[in-house]
Amino acid sequence: MSSPKTIRWGILATGGIAVTFTKDLLVDPSTRGVKHIKHTVVAAASSSSRSRAEQFLKETGCPADAKAYGSYEELVKDPDIDIVYIATPHSHHYQNAMLCLDAGKNVLCEKAFTVNAAQARALADKAREKNLFLMEAVWTRYFPLSIYVREQITAGRIGPVARVFADNSMATNPEEAFHDGKHRLVNPDLAGGALLDLGIYSLTWIFQTLYLTQPENQRKPPKVLAALKNYSPTKAADETTTIVLSFPRPEEAGGEAHAIATTSLRVATTPGSEAAAPPGIRIQGPKGEIQVFPPAYRPTRTKIVLNDGTVEDKEWPQPGPGAGSGWYNGFGGGKNAEGEGHGMFWEADEAATALVEGRKEGKYESLAESIVIMDVMDEARKQGGLVYPEKIETTKYPTQL
Repeated sequence: MSSPKTIRWGILATGGIAVTFTKDLLVDPSTRGVKHIKHTVVAAASSSSRSRAEQFLKETGCPADAKAYGSYEELVKDPDIDIVYIATPHSHHYQNAMLCLDAGKNVLCEKAFTVNAAQARALADKAREKNLFLMEAVWTRYFPLSIYVREQITAGRIGPVARVFADNSMATNPEEAFHDGKHRLVNPDLAGGALLDLGIYSLTWIFQTLYLTQPENQRKPPKVLAALKNYSPTKAADETTTIVLSFPRPEEAGGEAHAIATTSLRVATTPGSEAAAPPGIRIQGPKGEIQVFPPAYRPTRTKIVLNDGTVEDKEWPQPGPGAGSGWYNGFGGGKNAEGEGHGMFWEADEAATALVEGRKEGKYESLAESIVIMDVMDEARKQGGLVYPEKIETTKYPTQL
């Protein structure tokens, strides 16, 4: 048996999501049954200072010889990097990803992929021009739980998917929590709002169950009807967005299918304890439904309920170093159980596997599908009258942000 291939990562930005990703990345892949690849971090960059990058490398347990850079321009010049993980706000993804691709670096870019579809198309074109790997880091798509749900659909367990409800919302008082208007969830200069930050997960569940599960030659973009409530204090971020989607489909495949994606900053998918939560995602067909329980971005429970009385309830704990390891990960101030990974290693494994196999796109979300989803969000913003500053929406590169 050949030894695992080590993929060398560069981390662009050092905020909370970069910390979570990097800690997961450095967990031994064999703890989740992955034996053909390994990961290491050879460099990280902070736009604020080299010392912040040094602090990040120590905080996440990176190898002692990993380099710290005080600019992204320095990072992408590092010849030892195989792939760059971009962890900046989505307002900056286009400029950052173009910098990496221009420098000849493969890229795993956080979601939402870009601010609009024009930017996503330009990145895809650049990646193809340079013959580089490029993937949107929608981590949820690569969970074993998600793969299982899609397998149940393609096996016909519930029949052709007829309808999907998907919500990803958080209950907060944004005027109080984000009172200065600078937080990424409400700041127009960071392409703020519920849609791009939270609603991407609602759309992820709809697309991976109702679009990706169709034969590739039958997939067609949906019609979009959207309602968007603006966030009053900053006037240019959505507080709540609701999207009704109608997917064209051949009659023999079930005909037209519907979906509703919802997201909000002010009301939660489920108030109170997640342990008692109803499903946040319901995938329905003529034979029954598949339920996925909150949170939509990191679910650990599914339930299949069929018309014949069958009920299958499954738990999907995240693997990791395990109890007694003294190792912890989490996000946003939360901490998972000792030794439990957050789940970001699955997308890293896919990106690394693609590099080993010579693929230029992710297996479970092509660049074309990322662009279709950006088109849907563009149309939702258009119908709701939400426009971000020109410097954020532009495809001009480079643009100083």
